[in-house]
Amino acid sequence: MLQSAARRDQLDLELLRRYHDHHDVAARDAMVERAMPLVRSLARRYRDRGEVFEDLVQVGALGLVKAIDRFDPYAGKRFISFAAPTITGEIKRHFRDHCWALHVPRATQELAARLQTARSEIADRTGTEPTAAELAEVLEAPVSDVQNAIAASRSYRAGSLERPGTDGGAVQVLDSHGSVDDGYGHVEERELVERAVSVLDDRARRIVRDRFVEERLQREIAEDVGVSQMQISRIVTKSLDRMREHLEEQGHQPEALAA
Repeated sequence: MLQSAARRDQLDLELLRRYHDHHDVAARDAMVERAMPLVRSLARRYRDRGEVFEDLVQVGALGLVKAIDRFDPYAGKRFISFAAPTITGEIKRHFRDHCWALHVPRATQELAARLQTARSEIADRTGTEPTAAELAEVLEAPVSDVQNAIAASRSYRAGSLERPGTDGGAVQVLDSHGSVDDGYGHVEERELVERAVSVLDDRARRIVRDRFVEERLQREIAEDVGVSQMQISRIVTKSLDRMREHLEEQGHQPEALAA
């Protein structure tokens, strides 16, 4: 078994070196084919979260190609160990960016994803729809968190902006529900943040935007930048301090940069 695994790793390295050294596209395609079982295995972990399994496989395959492009075949690492976090990160990013109609905290998303399995288990055992308290007991989570997850699950897909009218036609929801756009109150804050970001170097600016605009995990950013998660944390902290100092020097109160 060990010899077989070592042989597989060696074949992976040979294909990856052919691709990176000689731009051998056929070698890359062969590497993709060899690693697709890994993609399917990782995608299978997320198949009960409301997305079509084959769509998740396609997203995972995109992560695989990125891993192939980023991998250094001379660094002495196993490709599979390098690729798995990249593939998983791509699948998680797909759920974060494309599957929730409203922004929902990641912990709540993950709890909502576990709700359906727990709900089915309890319903099969009792024959009734489970309460939030029963779900909380199975999921080993506070009832309040479960209630939030239940509410958040309703935000997974947005409803149509049109609804049937009394005359058989369609009524625009926005036409019947007017409200003040609170976003105008944040324009000045956004402008201050843009001024503050301008004092950072390119790498720090990218890291800050990835962390707070794209809402990526420090671990994911560290993998992309090629440094440790601890270094990312230090860069973020120093960058925020520098941005606050710049705003204070300009006579502004930096509430917009509250962590």
